[in-house]
Amino acid sequence: MFSPLKPEKVLLGPGLKRRGDRKLLVVKSGVLRHKQPHVFWVENHQRRYVPAKGETIIGIITVKSGDVFKLDFGGSEQASLSYLAFEGATKRNRPNVQVGDLVFAQFIVANQHMEPELVCVDSAGRANGLGVFGAGGLLFSVSLGLVRRLLRPRSDVVSDLQKLFPCELVVGMNGRLWVKASSVQQTLIICNLLQSCETMTTAQRQQLFRRAAQGVL
Repeated sequence: MFSPLKPEKVLLGPGLKRRGDRKLLVVKSGVLRHKQPHVFWVENHQRRYVPAKGETIIGIITVKSGDVFKLDFGGSEQASLSYLAFEGATKRNRPNVQVGDLVFAQFIVANQHMEPELVCVDSAGRANGLGVFGAGGLLFSVSLGLVRRLLRPRSDVVSDLQKLFPCELVVGMNGRLWVKASSVQQTLIICNLLQSCETMTTAQRQQLFRRAAQGVL
């Protein structure tokens, strides 16, 4: 029930719907979250990703076919990426992209009626962090709920992690993370920490990170 809050002042996020004037319907399983003053949503731990226009993802090049690359991004079908969709690319200056490469890209087409399409440039034609990457790091998957936590402005998870082990971290909204720390051992520890803290409270996560800092995991 909304009482004593007024329904028009309550904002519902993913996983919640209105039913009638004063009731909520939970449509996804997960953890109920609340942000002041009256914002509610369900942090869902689903792993199936549905592409959306404007979202950035980590994809894997699977096919080079003519002027188009095919990428696996973990969805129900593969996405296309033109070789011209890279900064500075021309017909004579093609990007050096190989099958198996990791690509950080953005959806410009994502709907049920068309093949998903990606680009590695922003609206100004600049890479701005997009493109081929991944040398020496580790790619792994987490829940979409954890991805949302990592992408929050001033994410406490990312902040605590950087204090523990400074690292490079690329977060794809499709549930894929890429990490590179100063050593292979630290990279593996970070991977295990992130996968372990998916369902933990803040206090539990901080305790886990303290144990990692003390080397007692």
